[in-house]
Amino acid sequence: MVTPFTGSGDLDLDGAQALATHLVDAGHDGLVVSGTTGESPTTTDAEKEALLRAVLEAVGERATIVAGVGTNDTHHTVQLAQEAAKAGAHGLLVVTPYYNKPPAESLVAHFSAVADATDLPCMLYDIPGRAGVRITTPVLQRLAAHPRITAVKDATGDLAAGMEVMATTELAYYCGDDALNLPWLAIGASGLVSVTGHVAGREHAALVSAVDAGDLATARALNDRLLGVVRAIMSPASQGAIRAKAAMELLGVIGSRATRLPLLPASEAEVGEVRAALVSARMVPEA
Repeated sequence: MVTPFTGSGDLDLDGAQALATHLVDAGHDGLVVSGTTGESPTTTDAEKEALLRAVLEAVGERATIVAGVGTNDTHHTVQLAQEAAKAGAHGLLVVTPYYNKPPAESLVAHFSAVADATDLPCMLYDIPGRAGVRITTPVLQRLAAHPRITAVKDATGDLAAGMEVMATTELAYYCGDDALNLPWLAIGASGLVSVTGHVAGREHAALVSAVDAGDLATARALNDRLLGVVRAIMSPASQGAIRAKAAMELLGVIGSRATRLPLLPASEAEVGEVRAALVSARMVPEA
């Protein structure tokens, strides 16, 4: 979930509650707050707690609320995990420590320390493009023995490695790359942690249901319909949070597409690309 800000850059808690309600009403059974798409690197610890509490108040009885707590400092991550647990989070998303490129034994120690810090289930976030290092298959197989490490959000694009982990552990896999939602579901992923889900909640729910039912023709048709939306929102020329906010502003769900530096808000040209994709996918009427 994106984190709404006011035009002056302040945290918009009313907007966050309205957005969370909209997303759950539109088919989502869970929300991640303070993930990468939530601009977590530029929100303070106090803002993260306030955001989490606001979302829990709005939809915590209707959806699973997962708090992003990952940093590249284990002590800080443990603190964020404990604060999220106190606030009432239902689970934790823990990204690979970024920039400092920890080796395998360090990754095991880091993730184990975070999982030991609370009673909440943990989803590990494997995204080497941002973190600079992968959570390798042997590391995942070791971490799967921890009773609170239960899932992986995968943004590696390596379906073969994911299949091996799923075949040898009880870890649930979630696609973390919208362009690969259907392939991941087809090989056994449990669901999606999606940026384009801001506009395609019902379609994604239908996609999961179609794959579960073995109806690949329907699943492919849904996936084809969403290709342009994925291309527009996840454009390599921009960033998912920027364009997801533009989409939410276009739909009237949030009042501002403001971001915090180093991210600039979507330009008018970018907004036009997002609008065209939503029109083409029949998600908004043609102007």
